[in-house]
Amino acid sequence: MKYKRLLTTTVLSLLVVFAVTAQDENRGKLKSYSFIEVQGGGQMTYTNFVKKDLVTPTAAISIGHYFTPVVGLRLHANGGKAKSGYRSYDADYKWKYVTGDLDLLLNVTNLFSSKPNHLLNLVLLGGFGVNRAWDNNELKDVLATYPSIQTPLAWNKNRLSHNLRAGARLETNVTKPVGLSLEVNANSVDDRFNSKMHNDDDWQWTAMLGLSVRFGKKYVKPAPVAIPVVEEVVETASAEVAPAPVVVEEKPKLVTVTVPEKMHEEIFYVIAKSDAAASAELERVQSFMKRNPNATVSVVGYADKGTGSVTINQRISEQRANKVAQRLVDEYGISRDRISVDAKGDTVQPFAENDKNRCVIIEGEGSHTENHEQK
Repeated sequence: MKYKRLLTTTVLSLLVVFAVTAQDENRGKLKSYSFIEVQGGGQMTYTNFVKKDLVTPTAAISIGHYFTPVVGLRLHANGGKAKSGYRSYDADYKWKYVTGDLDLLLNVTNLFSSKPNHLLNLVLLGGFGVNRAWDNNELKDVLATYPSIQTPLAWNKNRLSHNLRAGARLETNVTKPVGLSLEVNANSVDDRFNSKMHNDDDWQWTAMLGLSVRFGKKYVKPAPVAIPVVEEVVETASAEVAPAPVVVEEKPKLVTVTVPEKMHEEIFYVIAKSDAAASAELERVQSFMKRNPNATVSVVGYADKGTGSVTINQRISEQRANKVAQRLVDEYGISRDRISVDAKGDTVQPFAENDKNRCVIIEGEGSHTENHEQK
């Protein structure tokens, strides 16, 4: 029973951390994402038998969602054949089982680090669900061979019971679309699970390798910079104080000066996408073009060398550049003859970080006139 209390305490602790961190949606660059995962490995049902002989294969599939970089939920199902036995008689038997759980996931690495990317992530998990065990006919054969066995047994065809789980995972970088994992968990199920009744829960230990696909990623937008508003304070003279004499200042002479100006904007994309929001960047381009009537801009598309092929990356970079140029014309009213378009594919990588090369870079150059006081 002490194992069950420890498992229950672990799950409740994860729920408390979930309540504390559920509103922390601005930690790191990646805000939320969904995933699908398949796993395979081995499981052992703890009993009085040679432990290495109790290991049997198991497989699992799950789907889940991280609501923040720290907290997620998954629906998880695994199953196969389990094994038990009687050590005194050197006799073992198998039966079939399937387990379904709702698991809470806590990314401890993101909880204690503000960096968006990590080579490995430690994830704690806890959950609850149901377990169904059936087909224990091999046990009948054992009893027929050894009639002296007196253990109380459960012969229900459908041995449906609870399942309480706690465990830990190591996952590769969660910002990548595909990841690998290593998971170890402990499952507490009803005493009827292995048919041998001992008035205590049965324990099932599982270790699995997994392959996951992440999708539906959302990223935190940079917080807008607040511009302080300075209010002018006007002091009024009291009735007892005579007004100060009016001093007429001579207005300074102004001269017109031509001021050159350059502009640089970067728009980044999710893998294989040719569309991005980029409203703030394009508004700054519009403001620059309006401020500098003679200015022109170049729109150059890029693709990262780490994914795709040369042909695909060239096409995607052209699509990105053309769509940005068309938006400048259609949505922001910039004349098409002031825009040049080019695409580099993956032949040029402007950034050292591979994922940043899925981008469009806008360069602009022009000038405007300003009035300055003559010194």
